[in-house]
Amino acid sequence: MRGLGPGGTARCLRLLRLCPRPPGPRLSSGPAAAAPGALERAMDELLRRAVPPTPAYELREKTPAPAEGQCADFVSFYGGLAEAAERAELLGRLARGFGVDHGQVAEQSASVLQLRQQQREAAVLLQAEDRLRYALVPRYRGLFHHVSKLDGGVRFLVRLRADLLEAQALRLVEGPDVREMNGVLKGMLSEWFSSGFLNLERVTWHSSCEVLQRVSESEAVHPVKSWMDLKRRVGPYRRCYFFSHCSTPGEPLIVLHVALTGDITSNIQAIVKECPPSETEEKNRIAAAIFYSISLAQPGLQGVELGTFLVKRVIKELQKDFPHLGTFSSLSPIPGFTKWLLGLLNSQTRELGRSELLTDSECRELSELTGGPASETLKALLGSSEWAKSEKLVRALQAPLMRLCAWYLYGEKHRGYALNPVANFHLQNGAVMWRINWMADTSPKGLSGSCGLMVNYRYYLDETGPNSTAYLGSKSIKASEQVLSLVAQFQKNSKL
Repeated sequence: MRGLGPGGTARCLRLLRLCPRPPGPRLSSGPAAAAPGALERAMDELLRRAVPPTPAYELREKTPAPAEGQCADFVSFYGGLAEAAERAELLGRLARGFGVDHGQVAEQSASVLQLRQQQREAAVLLQAEDRLRYALVPRYRGLFHHVSKLDGGVRFLVRLRADLLEAQALRLVEGPDVREMNGVLKGMLSEWFSSGFLNLERVTWHSSCEVLQRVSESEAVHPVKSWMDLKRRVGPYRRCYFFSHCSTPGEPLIVLHVALTGDITSNIQAIVKECPPSETEEKNRIAAAIFYSISLAQPGLQGVELGTFLVKRVIKELQKDFPHLGTFSSLSPIPGFTKWLLGLLNSQTRELGRSELLTDSECRELSELTGGPASETLKALLGSSEWAKSEKLVRALQAPLMRLCAWYLYGEKHRGYALNPVANFHLQNGAVMWRINWMADTSPKGLSGSCGLMVNYRYYLDETGPNSTAYLGSKSIKASEQVLSLVAQFQKNSKL
């Protein structure tokens, strides 16, 4: 961030980043690394020593836990790997070499099938099924379990999963064994980070420098530009909350920013740029709570259900402070809309030689304003944010982009659910797709990512349960008349 000022900000001049990679032997340099294959041999030796063997089924509750030093050796060794490729190599070897014993799984599966055919008594069959479940547990799960008991072990595993996700994204490590290990670790983290172990904490300007820094760095939706910007976001008529875990108190896991306003806001600049109406909150001026940013502060917890719990807890907290407050809504970005639209334009141009997303009158107006073919012009305009500076272009693009956006949010699906990840999140929570807002985010990021559009997902508290059930069960999206009207316009005027 820029703009460190006097007074309260001076205390943040010496900020420490949380969760530094722990010290360990630098294994990417020195004699050991110089010898061909030395690092790989060291990895194999470490894993043989650190990953506990799976006890026989009969001894599963009588086998002593491995020495703490074995797990600590793994943590230290891993922390000393300086390069992402080295960490990926170790994780790949762990996934491939220490998963389930497929021979045991086949043997126990055959036993269960045989007992079912013989119609044996329930107790015998249940024990055979328990043996099968035991055989399906991969060996590395035992390592993760014992590491979690070390001081700082859970934090280490969160960071390890972040490394694993990054390695998969970069294709440093691939394969079904790796995907399976990621799923196992995600499942364990989901248990450890269930709502009962999470603490809700509020951020104010008097919070610790480390917390303020972490909140600033984790903001992925509307980047914090200066300390004064951050001060405004945690000041009057604003709230900032985060979840921390009992094992790492005070350390943000996921952060939610809220604006307390007089109505449902339709423009993000009114929240992140404009100063609040006064330095002292007046409760009679607060009629709505707007969730305008939710960001994961720990990448290793991706896919762990934290956001839903955080929204629900914050709503309850706000109702304690403002009993009269009854309006809750998001003001959400629409990531992926521009990319989706450009993909449609390109595919239609290739297949049809023209675009059928715009009406004839819209094509004529756009051609008159720009002097070029409508589809090619639209692709060029979406590639930059210059069009937003022209009032005529802004007016000409409003109708087509609004209905295209409505279809993208409401009609484009992935396995029956909303394709857009932000829409899917709020719809799962039971919110209503309430209002699409034109020129709601005129920042460069907002214009390039979603053509300046944003959407309100409104939380009617007495309807969230049924709405969530309908969406998750029958994949039915609850939407307002405005959204449904725009969808109908798309179906009438645009062709996919």
